[in-house]
Amino acid sequence: MNKAKLLLGPGPSNANQRVLDAMSAPLIGHLDPEFLEVMAAIKEMLQRTFQTRNHLTFAVSAPGSAGMETCLVNLLDPGDEALICVHGVFGNRMSDIVERCGAKLIRVDAPWGEPVDPLQVKDALEKCNPKLVAIVHAETSTGVLQPLEEISKMVHEAGSLLVVDAVTSFCGTTLKIDDWGIDAVYSGSQKCLSAPPGLSPVSFSERAVEVVHNRKSKVQSWFLDLSLVSNYWQGAKRAYHHTAPVSSMFALKEALTLVVEEGLENRYARHWQAHELLKSGMESLGFELLVKQGFRLPMLNAIKLPDHIDDAAVRKQLLDDYGIEIGAGLGDFAGKVWRIGLMGENARPESVDRLLTAIKEIS
Repeated sequence: MNKAKLLLGPGPSNANQRVLDAMSAPLIGHLDPEFLEVMAAIKEMLQRTFQTRNHLTFAVSAPGSAGMETCLVNLLDPGDEALICVHGVFGNRMSDIVERCGAKLIRVDAPWGEPVDPLQVKDALEKCNPKLVAIVHAETSTGVLQPLEEISKMVHEAGSLLVVDAVTSFCGTTLKIDDWGIDAVYSGSQKCLSAPPGLSPVSFSERAVEVVHNRKSKVQSWFLDLSLVSNYWQGAKRAYHHTAPVSSMFALKEALTLVVEEGLENRYARHWQAHELLKSGMESLGFELLVKQGFRLPMLNAIKLPDHIDDAAVRKQLLDDYGIEIGAGLGDFAGKVWRIGLMGENARPESVDRLLTAIKEIS
C-alpha cells in the first residue's frame, strides 16, 4: 500500500476517513430497498447543495466528463445551434461534444486566464439563435472563476437554455442553480466534494426536461439517455437501467453528509480562507497569481512560474520527497504555471503550511 499523499493538484482531493469507511461497507444489490434509500438521500442532498428544487437531480454513474456529455447529448438534436463560451480546456471539450452531436457550433473565446466578457456573449446572441449556451463556472485549466448571473439573464432573454460546468466549483464556492437560472449543470465527485472519482452530480430544470421530452431524434448515447436513466432514480417502481457503482454511491452519500453538516457557507468560507493563506505565502516566496483579483478560484490556484524554477523537477521533488502532488499547466500554460488545488478536505491551513514549507526548502 502506498503511503498517503497530500493531493494538492486539480483533483482528486483527499477524502475524509468517514468517506473511505463508507466505501468499504459490504456490497448490496443496486435494486435493494436499502440502496434505493441511499439513492434518495443522495438526490435530496444534491438538491440542497446545488440549491435547487429541480426534480431531475441525481449522480451519473461515471466521471464529470460523462456529466458534460449527459447535458449536451440530451439537450441537442442534430442541426441545433449551440453557443459555447471557451476560456480554457473544458470549453474546448464541450465544443468537441457539440460537433459530435451533429449540432452547429458557435464559439465565444476569451484569452486563457481571463473570464468570458458578457458583452461578447450578448453580441454573439444577436447573430444566432442557439438552443443552448454552455459555459464553465470554474475553469480548472486556468484558475478563473466565471461570473454567471449577467450572462444567464442574456441567455434566457434570447430564449436559450443555460448549461454550466460546475465540476470544480460545486461545494467550494457559491453556486445557486435556481437563483441564477441554470437549466443544466454537472459536476464531479472528486474535487470539492472530496469523494472518490467516478460520479458526476447533475441537475436539470423543468425547461430542460421539457426539451428532452420533445426531442426530434433518439439521444445518441443509450447509457446517458435521460429518458431511460431517470426511471432508475425516480418513481415508486424503479426500472433497471444499469448496475450502479454501489460502493462509490456509499462514499458520495457520506461526502454529501459532511458538506451538509459543515454548512455550505462555512465550507465556502473555508475555501476562501485557505486561498488567501496560499496567496500570501506564495507571494512572500516571490511567486505571482495568474488570474486578476475578483476572478480567482479559491480551490484551484494558478501560480505563475519564475524563470529560475524548473517546473517538472520541482513537482517531481515535491511528490517524491514530500508526498505532495500539485498540477502542471495545460495547453497554453504548459510549463508556465502550477495549478494548486485546495479542494474539500484539503482546503485547510495545515495543507497550505505543509506545501509552503516544502516549496521554500526546494526553491
